[in-house]
Amino acid sequence: VQLQASGGGLAQAGGSLRLSCAASGRTLSSYVMGWFRQGPGKDREVVAIMSRSGVSTDYTDSVKGRFTISRDNAKNTVYLQMNSLKPEDTAVYYCAAGRINQWIGVRSPATWDYWGQGTLVTVSS
Repeated sequence: VQLQASGGGLAQAGGSLRLSCAASGRTLSSYVMGWFRQGPGKDREVVAIMSRSGVSTDYTDSVKGRFTISRDNAKNTVYLQMNSLKPEDTAVYYCAAGRINQWIGVRSPATWDYWGQGTLVTVSS
């Protein structure tokens, strides 16, 4: 599956952005989907994860209540709605797809099979 992330850009603190991840080659309903980010000088970290059905989600603590992951399997697209943005949210954001059958280890980038190219989000104070 090929993933194409978009929607990044410049936002002010307190603002919102919505990232999209469009898939081609395979249907996204076959995969657990996630968003990761990598800030300057930092390791890649999980932001949000959603199960194949969309019923189960998981978020890193720093974005809970501000970010929402969603998926539209009919459009083969996953979204990350980011509200109340903070300067520390500045990073390159990556979408990922995984043939994952258990939640253990799901926060590790090494668990995931396919990656989009990344989209830069910059939040100014």
